[in-house]
Amino acid sequence: QVQLVESGGGLVQTGGSLRLSCAASGRTFSSYAMGWFRQAPGKEREFVAAISRNGIITYYADSVKGRFTISRDNAKNTVYLQMNSLGPEDTAVYYCAAALALSGTYYSSNLYQYKYWGQGTQVTVSS
Repeated sequence: QVQLVESGGGLVQTGGSLRLSCAASGRTFSSYAMGWFRQAPGKEREFVAAISRNGIITYYADSVKGRFTISRDNAKNTVYLQMNSLGPEDTAVYYCAAALALSGTYYSSNLYQYKYWGQGTQVTVSS
C-alpha cells in the first residue's frame, strides 16, 4: 500500500513557475515508477511526465517537454514536478501516481498502469 500526498499547487501568472511535490508513505517507494497526470475541467485525465524507479529515465508529454522537469528523491520518498513557462493551458488538477515497477528502468504514460493515486493539487495559471 502506498499513500501519496501532493502539494505545491496554487495560482500563478502566465510565464511563471511552480514546483509540485508528492510525498509517499511506506518503505517501498523505490519499487515504484512515478507519474504526474493532470485533469482540466471537462477533460479527461492526461499524462504529463513519468520517471523510472531508479530516476534515470524520464518521459514527457509533448505539451510540456522542455518546460516541465520530473525528478525524485528516493531517500525522501518524494517525487517532484518543476513547471516553468506556465500558460493558461496548464490549468488543471495535478495528480501524482505510482506504478509497481519490475525493473529499474520501467516507466509508463498509461494511467491504467498506475495503481496508487494522490488526491490532486490545483494549478491555476492566469493570463
